[in-house]
Amino acid sequence: MNPVIVIPTFVSPRRRKDSGSVIATYDHTTPLSNPGELPRLLTSLQKVRGIGQIIVLVAAEPAISDQAAEKVQDIVSRFPSLNIAIIGADECNLVQQRMEQLGLGKLSKEIGLVGYGAIRNLGLVLANVMGFDSIVFLDDDEVIDDADFLQKGVYGLGKLTRKGVPILAKTGFYLNSEGSYLSKSQDKWYNRFWQQGKAFNKWITKAMRGPRLSRSNHVCGGCLAIHKEAFKRLSFDPWVARGEDLDYMLNLRMYGSDIWFDNQWSLRHLPPASTSEGTRFRQDIYRWLYEYRKMEYSRTQIDLMQVKPQSLEPYPGPFLEPGITKRIRITAILRSLARKDKKAYRQAAKAARTEAVMYAQRNCSKYFEFQFIWPELMARMDSDQILHTAIVQSVARRQAAANMAAAFPVAGAGAGVDPGVTSEIRLNIAE
Repeated sequence: MNPVIVIPTFVSPRRRKDSGSVIATYDHTTPLSNPGELPRLLTSLQKVRGIGQIIVLVAAEPAISDQAAEKVQDIVSRFPSLNIAIIGADECNLVQQRMEQLGLGKLSKEIGLVGYGAIRNLGLVLANVMGFDSIVFLDDDEVIDDADFLQKGVYGLGKLTRKGVPILAKTGFYLNSEGSYLSKSQDKWYNRFWQQGKAFNKWITKAMRGPRLSRSNHVCGGCLAIHKEAFKRLSFDPWVARGEDLDYMLNLRMYGSDIWFDNQWSLRHLPPASTSEGTRFRQDIYRWLYEYRKMEYSRTQIDLMQVKPQSLEPYPGPFLEPGITKRIRITAILRSLARKDKKAYRQAAKAARTEAVMYAQRNCSKYFEFQFIWPELMARMDSDQILHTAIVQSVARRQAAANMAAAFPVAGAGAGVDPGVTSEIRLNIAE
């Protein structure tokens, strides 16, 4: 197979404040002044056999988008043995221009550099435009120790099971800092109604004892391989606050496919310390309430497969049942009494009563409307030579600017992509 590796990275200003946006709040971001975890991942990738194209998607606030892309370009320039393309706001704009030119409309919320789902959709579109037959998603806070990681990642992909079922998407698993695949579940009194880690551990323990490939109830978004036959038909959900990887599994099932778990495919996940566990739980509140409403809405659609919580035991089924709203609210209140991040947990409890419920009700049908046009969008952009050429030119010019800045640090200081680059490429597309 000919897979492309896609790595989203999230860059923030020096002093990061909560954006207030549900979609644009991320688990961790890297300040402009900090190299972050990406160099560590790229160092580990140098040992992996068979690596071809790597795409790094740079998500940043508009005010610093150019600086963020330049910063990441500077980092990847230290790894000349890897073929890496930096995709920032300029390249994302080219994708938007081309979609509008093809009559596909303005889809900046659905495909772009804001929000986990939209960012992954941009990766799918780029893989499609550039003609790759599969995509492997990694996260920038991971380390790969296995030289055969990529070979294991595409093992079985695009093949049929003994029962003739195509394997079009598969996931591996994370090892934590202690070398364990189990969640560090906290069986505390304040988690009585929220045993997420315990439920996950029960599921993965069974999956690790099974055959190498088995139907999965879980997805590690940073250890995820998707065949072109899947990503041409199915997008990620841009409206889910976090957990877009697990959501993709639910989407696959609704549309008649599935995701497979490979118990021999793994990497180390070493995320930085969370700045606010209460804020993360707030995102989980939005995520699970939205997921519950979305599942309810899907059952009203006659063209979708019915996905019931009982089929997703022991995880994530309990988090898709009717009592989820009450359990979330009680857990947030209990944690606000016991955990250090009390204020954030109080805000999370408030969100569970009001904003998160409204967000779920308002947006639960939008994914299905977007999914209706996704296959046509991907068909029309498949191996699109005009867009492919424009992106390659834009990427090359940023690389050249970075090389110039490195060779002549005084004259190149502050140099970035020529401000005329985007407009010039835009004219080439229009012609």
